[in-house]
Amino acid sequence: MVTYLEFEKGIEQIDKDVREARAKGDIDAVEILQKNFEKEVSKTFKNLSDYQKLQLARHPNRPYALDYIRGMMENAYEIHGDRQYRDDTAIVCYIGEIGGQKSVVIAQQKGRGTKNKIKRNFGMPHPEGYRKALRAAKLAEKFKLPILFLIDTPGAYPGIGAEERGQSEAIARNLYELSDLNTIMISVVIGEGGSGGALAIGVADKFAMMRYSVFSVISPEGCAAILWNDPKKQEQATKAMKITAEDLKELGLIDDVIDEPLIGAHRKKQQAIEALKEYFLQNVSGLKQLSDEKRIELRYEKLLSAGAYTTKEEEAAKKEEKESSSTFSSLMDMITPSSDKTEKTETERKEEK
Repeated sequence: MVTYLEFEKGIEQIDKDVREARAKGDIDAVEILQKNFEKEVSKTFKNLSDYQKLQLARHPNRPYALDYIRGMMENAYEIHGDRQYRDDTAIVCYIGEIGGQKSVVIAQQKGRGTKNKIKRNFGMPHPEGYRKALRAAKLAEKFKLPILFLIDTPGAYPGIGAEERGQSEAIARNLYELSDLNTIMISVVIGEGGSGGALAIGVADKFAMMRYSVFSVISPEGCAAILWNDPKKQEQATKAMKITAEDLKELGLIDDVIDEPLIGAHRKKQQAIEALKEYFLQNVSGLKQLSDEKRIELRYEKLLSAGAYTTKEEEAAKKEEKESSSTFSSLMDMITPSSDKTEKTETERKEEK
């Protein structure tokens, strides 16, 4: 069943008319309606607001991680468990082949339907999920296999049990370990990338987002509740937070925007899968041309460029420069008389004459 969002009502009506014309066998009407359909799609999707893009990122029919894995991976074998506590099904890990390239895919899976959503914890990983992801990543490093991370989560699970088992430590450990992992890594936000729960598998040589995906430190609802004490101002928060793929690309926080179908991945899943597959294979091919040392060096530079910082040596040098400047200014004040004193002296000289 196709689900239409509020701004897709015009498309929904034409789509309905096309189905009716096909049922009647009216080929001429179908051709005319198809052209109208394409015009309506272009008109609607080329002028989307940030909030409408957020709605598309959360669309119930949008392909999830397993849809991409099953659509582009051959001879796939699932890796289970973190070898410490249990198997967290909010994160799935597979080893197999993508376009003939042996690879490892580590992804967040939201689950479709009530039963699977509960099983996958709505795509919110526990600490053991992140530890499983790190175990699979180190396995990929051991066998020199490129890794594809697929991000799609509202955030890491904030429950008491998760905190007791070290949620923050698990996320921090992933950030630390992945930054130095010696294998090719490509991370893609396929839907919703929320907070540290997304960032925990977002450290990579290439970081990209699908056209209608979002990446943020907090959900727009959470932001609106904190800033304005009103979760209903989520549309205003979405615009202010700059969380769309285009905004983050412009800010230099991501490398690329993957050109999913204009009408959205939820309407043309196979095209979206092929676009992601092509992006992965192209970048793996390019990164293979670099030495391990050069690739990791570029990764470090990219990570450090995301924020400004100063070392202790730089702070000491700035302090010394400031003190020197202050001392120099004091000496100049002692040597050079002020304008007031100069004027006073000239007045006194005139009176003396």
